[in-house]
Amino acid sequence: MARRWTINGRFLSQSTTGVQRYAREIVRSLDDLIAERAPLTRGLEIRLHCPPGSSDVLLNSIERCEIGGTGGHLWEQTQLATSLRGGGLLSLCNTGPLLSRKHIVCIHDANVWNAPQSYSLGFRASYKTLLPCLGKTACNISTVSNFSLGELVRRDIVPAQKAFVAPNGHEHVLQWKPEHSAATRLAASRDTIVMIGSAAPHKNVDLILGMSDRLGKAGFRIAVVGMPGSHIFKTGSARAEAGNIHWLGRISDSELAALLTDSLCLAFPSLTEGFGLPVVEAMALGCPVVVSERASLPEVCGNAALYAAADNPLAWLDRFMGLRNSKALRLRLAAKGKARAEAYSWRASAMRYLQAMAAADGIDTETKVVRLHELT
Repeated sequence: MARRWTINGRFLSQSTTGVQRYAREIVRSLDDLIAERAPLTRGLEIRLHCPPGSSDVLLNSIERCEIGGTGGHLWEQTQLATSLRGGGLLSLCNTGPLLSRKHIVCIHDANVWNAPQSYSLGFRASYKTLLPCLGKTACNISTVSNFSLGELVRRDIVPAQKAFVAPNGHEHVLQWKPEHSAATRLAASRDTIVMIGSAAPHKNVDLILGMSDRLGKAGFRIAVVGMPGSHIFKTGSARAEAGNIHWLGRISDSELAALLTDSLCLAFPSLTEGFGLPVVEAMALGCPVVVSERASLPEVCGNAALYAAADNPLAWLDRFMGLRNSKALRLRLAAKGKARAEAYSWRASAMRYLQAMAAADGIDTETKVVRLHELT
């Protein structure tokens, strides 16, 4: 008898951030495992249901279907829910239909509680209502780090006994072919500090931007990826428009690979993160990383990064100076970073989902879904 599962494809109608990247790569890895007839895929039929007009994703074994006539939360709670007709549902981007019981949901973080200032009132209200309800109605909840798991359990969003960790991976970076645009070529140098993310307060990018004058006097440049420009910083606009800041906006994966490969380091000063995928992407490319000592970042980076306190600009300047002045340190961090990144695998996380799906189907397997042990 076939085991039928549906993947919530709402992410294909959304802009790509780390959460949507996670969903795409997990789906691709599940597709590969089915094609290879890996353990726990026997008799498994998976369909990807998405809203009309969604972007495409290249799949061989998973059928992609556009259903319904709307999108957003309404599509997810109504049209997706009624399209299931039995079987299980896998939702990989924080939300999913509340009426589904045979449902595995990935809740990436507890940021609406840990960093409420980064989200609109409406967004906070909807997530603070929806996520605890999913924690109760879904048969399993996954998340991306032990830190996130601890926060979700601590805040009574998720019962510990139904939760497991399936972290981000690194393999997608190996497909990137570094290729500069005119803008990234101009920005990249061995004096360039790269920042990736958004202007959300919990990303703490203002810590580095606030140092731009001091960094400029020391010969450093700052390349800012993913943020539209200095106009988003309503205060301190003079520093946000400093001559040593390159505002690159959204760039392609190839451009990002070239920028990271040819720059001094990635700076990631976040106050809270569920995982921190850009850090693993940089490490996979051999780009040294300097990160804050907060949240999931020590768990993800281990001894493969330099750490600086999230509220201490002088500590960040010290790490940047140390990296620029020591080729041996750069080479050591590049080697450690690549080794660390290899420990994070989309394929391994897809296997964790196969295990959870099998358990929900009542299949007795020798391999059980467990928490990710702390990497050493």
